[in-house]
Amino acid sequence: MRDQIEAFLTSLMEEKGYSNNTIVAYRNDLVQFHGYLDAHSVNSWDQVTPKHLSGYVDCLRNEHEYASATVARKVAAAKSFFRYLLEQGQLNQDPSAKLDSPKVRKYLPTSISEEEVECLLKAPTNNPSVRGLRDCALLEVLYATGMRVSEVVALNVDDVDMDQGFVRCVSGSGQNRQREIPIYRRAIEALETYLEKGRSELIQDEERALFVNHRGRRLTRQGLWLIIKKYVSESGITAEVTPHTLRHSFATHLLNGGANVRQVQGLLGHANVSTTQVYTQAGQERLREVYDEAHPRAH
Repeated sequence: MRDQIEAFLTSLMEEKGYSNNTIVAYRNDLVQFHGYLDAHSVNSWDQVTPKHLSGYVDCLRNEHEYASATVARKVAAAKSFFRYLLEQGQLNQDPSAKLDSPKVRKYLPTSISEEEVECLLKAPTNNPSVRGLRDCALLEVLYATGMRVSEVVALNVDDVDMDQGFVRCVSGSGQNRQREIPIYRRAIEALETYLEKGRSELIQDEERALFVNHRGRRLTRQGLWLIIKKYVSESGITAEVTPHTLRHSFATHLLNGGANVRQVQGLLGHANVSTTQVYTQAGQERLREVYDEAHPRAH
């Protein structure tokens, strides 16, 4: 059964060009599904019934207590896998054909205020070490570009053009889209200081990565998250901050400042403008919250 999972993942990568991150997510979901089936004495994919699938969904919801979005993703992985087996002639019928994905509550991205962003960006300046120089440049680039965490850690030194003032980014979505994102002067200055006085003290050998860890190797997403958590704590920000909060704040602040949705779409690397428009909805909902707080009797 595991061999068929691996064959399916190979087809996604070679024939459909899915990214490594997507392949890892599919593998984790399908291996978990296989583990559930194995625990229920299912030894081959043609033994899987709709009852097994509904039991699996109940397990995800009630035993693991996954959010509806996570359950929906795992169900989608299973359904995609069964369609593959059917197309390959390894199944006569699809047991997931009538399985409905759980409804997912509409996601609204959360951001922090411009004042909170400023506090966060200033926090590393209190650390004069080489890591402080790196962290200052890292946070400035995150907010200046609105790049995904995976895109930032994938940056190489030659992806930054200091003279022209932009960062070259290749999307990690598997579609190999490249975009050039302008960065403001303060971010450029932070990068210049880091490259001149910080990175050279951290790197080993011929490392090409722009942002490196204390071992001189490319910074990981997990490492970046720990850095953000450290400075959120130091800056006294009480709002919930995730690795993508600066990306969300970048988009929200641009739109609030009058930027065109299409322009922001291009900067974020969204394939569809509807994805970007979620930020305008989030801003409107926050305005309603502020109004309700200020006018509790208005309703």
